[in-house]
Amino acid sequence: MSNEGGHPPGTKHLLALSLTALGVVYGDIGTSPLYALRVCFDPGRGLNLTHDNVLGALSLIFWALALVICIKYLVFILRADNRGEGGILALMALVRPDTGAGRRTKVLLVLGLFGAALLYGDGIITPAISVLSAVEGIEVSAPALQPFVIPLTILLLIGLFFIQRRGTAGVGALFGPVMAVWFTVLAALGIHGILEAPAVLGAVNPLHAFRFFAENRLAGFLALGAVFLVVTGGEALYADMGHFGRRPIRLAWFCFVLPSLLLNYFGQGAILLSRPGSEQNPFFLLAPAWSRIPLVGLATLATIIASQAVISGSFSLTRQAVQLGFSPRLLIRHTSREEIGQIYVPAVNWILMVATIALVLGFQTSDNLASAYGVAVTTTMVITTVLFYMLARRRWHWHVWTAAPLALAFIIVDLAFFSANIIKVEHGGWFPLLVAAVIFMVMATWKRGRQILADRLQAEALDVNLFMADIARRQPLRVEGTAVYMTASASGVPGALLHNLKHNHVLHERVVFLTVLTEEVPQVPPAERLTVEELGEGFFRITARYGFMTTPDVQDILLLAARQGLGFDLMQTTFVLGRETLIPSGKSGMSRWREVLFTWISQNAQRPTAFFNIPPNRVVELGAQIEL
Repeated sequence: MSNEGGHPPGTKHLLALSLTALGVVYGDIGTSPLYALRVCFDPGRGLNLTHDNVLGALSLIFWALALVICIKYLVFILRADNRGEGGILALMALVRPDTGAGRRTKVLLVLGLFGAALLYGDGIITPAISVLSAVEGIEVSAPALQPFVIPLTILLLIGLFFIQRRGTAGVGALFGPVMAVWFTVLAALGIHGILEAPAVLGAVNPLHAFRFFAENRLAGFLALGAVFLVVTGGEALYADMGHFGRRPIRLAWFCFVLPSLLLNYFGQGAILLSRPGSEQNPFFLLAPAWSRIPLVGLATLATIIASQAVISGSFSLTRQAVQLGFSPRLLIRHTSREEIGQIYVPAVNWILMVATIALVLGFQTSDNLASAYGVAVTTTMVITTVLFYMLARRRWHWHVWTAAPLALAFIIVDLAFFSANIIKVEHGGWFPLLVAAVIFMVMATWKRGRQILADRLQAEALDVNLFMADIARRQPLRVEGTAVYMTASASGVPGALLHNLKHNHVLHERVVFLTVLTEEVPQVPPAERLTVEELGEGFFRITARYGFMTTPDVQDILLLAARQGLGFDLMQTTFVLGRETLIPSGKSGMSRWREVLFTWISQNAQRPTAFFNIPPNRVVELGAQIEL
């Protein structure tokens, strides 16, 4: 984790973090040179390969990196951290507390959820287009191997997803050095190409971009869809801020990543001018013939690292969604004892693998996949800008004349890219939108269904003071040991306890009501995590608070409780869980089909025993039927 909130890291530590950030933060944006400029001059886009068009495209690439990555994300968006964490759900959680109830809160919730759902589409497309574009480099040196491109890509993707269960702790240390070599090679290849046509450096003049639009009109505007491919890693670097902090990410970008990318793009532009026919694959044609096969190997490693970062980001996003109540409980495995961020979510992993392989089989080439790429990320960037404006106005108290012009400048650029990408919908862009729509509906239904269920249970809950007075008066039979009743409500009496008392007429000598709450912050310090309240008559209430980046653990909670004087012997402790059977009624306010969907998801969600790390041989479940 970063230490943004403490003392600035020393020079050596800062450099080490910056090196590591190369492999995690910049994998996605660092592999865009494999396909971005090639897609721009794809014959189907209607752009002629002329001197002015090449300089215009390079100018657009230069200013896209400057405006979107350098200014929007590195300077401003990275300031929007939720206790050091970034990403659209963290940003949504940061904005929501001060917005109050009502329509505005609902709009922000919808925006944040849909933006998060879109990132899953990115998590599917990025491994497919990255690995496929790297393997396609084989065709440049050995055209006879073209039939093996798809099978080899699929084998690499299968291997990538199968190693996820082992975590990245072991190989993660290699990510930074490998990507450092990758960016060094990008720069060297770019310099080699620029020497053939140094005039391409003139593309930094924005007049070339304006002339490009004036001469090509609609075709020039639609070329923004290809130019956007050079900035698709913007959301990834924001989401990964919590792992490294702002300073290492900015240092790595301005000192190493940005110069390497620009040199490579300009080098590709130079050979487009000096070598007819190079538009088929300008990246690999930059390299001398003898080095192209090793370059394919290095590019494959780089794209696997880029894909790994996106996959890990999907796992992290899923944990946040579960903790914030937007997703049902899923099996989350920690793959490292030292790093809290090293997690593995099997269900998400296998869904991503099947969808990614299906994309490769369906689209066949990285050029075709580029048609599906961009729609999801541009939409997410628009949402990020809107949430950033809300944050600047309501949390940072910026004046409207400061926040509005800045947000307007960002949104104009975002909408330009969005407009150029939205035409891709019929050519494959529908896929990430469909994925996002399905995931959004599941998350929204789950959130709404849990709220309805909580309201039903709360309405039937017995006031704790009345209950305690009744226990003192009746003095029911008590048996040895401790019973821990898990309840979602931090007030009232758990329904499972009332059912147990009603039918069995007996209580344990010590009874604990345990509630686990998720705060809208990444982590809750251990000192603030637990509160223990004695209710009398051998009853206690424990409230545990976790951040959305942390997975709750009941056994850890009991250890913390012991430090506050409430010790537990697991062999003498029974965990009592309520198990609700939901009955759709059509009266909940949700449509009937959403009630059925919520019921099905509830039945298939991971059991609390595994999710909260409760010893399964110490659990008793008491069922109840609840009409929605």
